Amino acid sequence: MASRVMAGEADMVDVLVIGAGPGGGSAAIHSARAGLKTVVVEADPSVGVPVHCGECLSEMAVQNLDLEIPDHVKALDVKGIRVIFPDGTEKLLTEPGYVLEKHLFEQWLMDEAGNLGSTLHLGHKVTSMERIYNSENQFSNWKIDGKGENFPIYCKAVIDASGVAGASSKLLDMGTEVEVIAGFQYEMTDVENDGYLDFYLWPQYSPHGYVWMIPKKGERANVGLVTTDKKGAIKYLDKFIQDTYLDGKPMVNPQWRDQSVKVRPFGGTIPISGPREVTVEDGVILVGDAAGFTSPLFEGGSHLALWSGREAANVIAKAITTNDLSKASLMAYEAAWKKRFPPYHKILKGKTALYELTDEEMSTMARCLPDELGNMSPFQKLGIGLKILVRKPALLTKKVISVLLSFGYSRAKHFGW
Repeated sequence: MASRVMAGEADMVDVLVIGAGPGGGSAAIHSARAGLKTVVVEADPSVGVPVHCGECLSEMAVQNLDLEIPDHVKALDVKGIRVIFPDGTEKLLTEPGYVLEKHLFEQWLMDEAGNLGSTLHLGHKVTSMERIYNSENQFSNWKIDGKGENFPIYCKAVIDASGVAGASSKLLDMGTEVEVIAGFQYEMTDVENDGYLDFYLWPQYSPHGYVWMIPKKGERANVGLVTTDKKGAIKYLDKFIQDTYLDGKPMVNPQWRDQSVKVRPFGGTIPISGPREVTVEDGVILVGDAAGFTSPLFEGGSHLALWSGREAANVIAKAITTNDLSKASLMAYEAAWKKRFPPYHKILKGKTALYELTDEEMSTMARCLPDELGNMSPFQKLGIGLKILVRKPALLTKKVISVLLSFGYSRAKHFGW
């Protein structure tokens, strides 16, 4: 009974956003823009560091989000992705976009949110989430507690943008798990580029993953990989660099790291099993990595986080006007992402089939593909199927067609990168 009284007396906010990454920044901007009293709590002492990802965003994703990205957060304008297979065969997924200075991008998002009236508390980690109910036993609001001087915080709704850790899923025991993959990269210099991101499907260096060279201005590049072999990840990455044109090129600390410390890789874990089964409950919506939203073939997540943050804010703004923050009321969010996002189950099926191929089979498949993978017509796909049938019929039984489809779904119009 006491907690009901306390909640009434407390300085209630409309929305508490957990996490100041792309999903949290987007959620804060759109919540504040909708006139909601918005607070963001971020466990780290500063926004945007350390950087956990490859830092890319496609132009189509930017258009989808109505974002005007300032030049100072862009590290390079790029033409698309080059996919390189084990025998060196190269194919393109042409889709213009940007490599970002991710820490500057996330700081810009939070500055934009702040300009709209959102409040940010750094060094604040959520450790408990308590639902408060009214006399009719309906969800009324939250009491959120944690480490940091501004707790407890009373709010009507929570947008969980806490990343792969998934604060709400754990604290509320929402009963869903995500499978993760490890991603690590170095920043290197003296790396020339022609405006493409290079993705190497070379299983010997990245079991069940791929290696990337993501270029930046001034001949800088992020060179990294994702692999299910988390313990061996750095060894694989070092070996790839040693065995390729990157051998001997200087490694440097990224801009956001103290330049006096020893150069070392940076990265983190990425969800790869598709969306969590539960992304909405009474008074809470999960966005970005916290919801399991990454594109399963190439693990891009920033665009999905930005879009889901905006969508969550819009759904909550509407729910607050009707004073109904029940799961049923917030399910409009789940319906929206299911309608808009790529068909995860089909991409995961294609990805599984891809990694079941031997190096030789992968290369044979690649040689049957057109130079441009992004917009294959049904007629081209039929032609590819016939080529494969003639050259290596066994590949068709290995579901190689689902591999081809997953490349198509991983374009930006399907929220690919």
